[in-house]
Amino acid sequence: MHSPRRSTVSVASTAAIASTFALAAALTGAPLAEAHPGHEDHAGPGDAAGVAQRSPLVQKVRDATARFVDINVAMHEGWKPATPCVSGPTGGAMGVHFVLPSRVTDGQLNASEPEALIYEPGRDGSMRLVGVEFIVIADDWAKAHPGGGAPSVDGHLTNYVGAPNRYGLPAFHELHVWAWEGNPQGSFADWNTQVSCERQRAD
Repeated sequence: MHSPRRSTVSVASTAAIASTFALAAALTGAPLAEAHPGHEDHAGPGDAAGVAQRSPLVQKVRDATARFVDINVAMHEGWKPATPCVSGPTGGAMGVHFVLPSRVTDGQLNASEPEALIYEPGRDGSMRLVGVEFIVIADDWAKAHPGGGAPSVDGHLTNYVGAPNRYGLPAFHELHVWAWEGNPQGSFADWNTQVSCERQRAD
């Protein structure tokens, strides 16, 4: 499968993790430089398109986020950098998260409206879309769904992350969907062994 093209953007402003995703718009640091399409190819053997043919949720996410393969489009539509590149504790990575702050605090989950886009950084400053994350703050969900059960996305149960946590967030529910990069661990696993932070630039 031909991997999605990368888009280039400076990620210097993601030098510190946001205290909450809801405050991502107020992140400190240098402003983002003007983005432009990159040309670095990805060597990974991901087959997200093949997975999408078997998973309705993966396909739905691909349809909803196809325009964000170009990170310029995401930034133009208000997506904000929320984390540096997040590596796994024993291998793999999550990548760099961009969030739409208004979605994080609405207490809702919609399969066509993920709260975070996940990009893998390239050596040349490019960013390759690899997946999304659905995020809802636990208290916001409980208030919006009194007496309801654990949140799910199109029948896929979310994972609960208590507080305190490495992200500095209050307790929240989350679900990753690796819609743009195949994952040997599964399309809904937290960490993807085909994604790496090793090419993250320090500048």
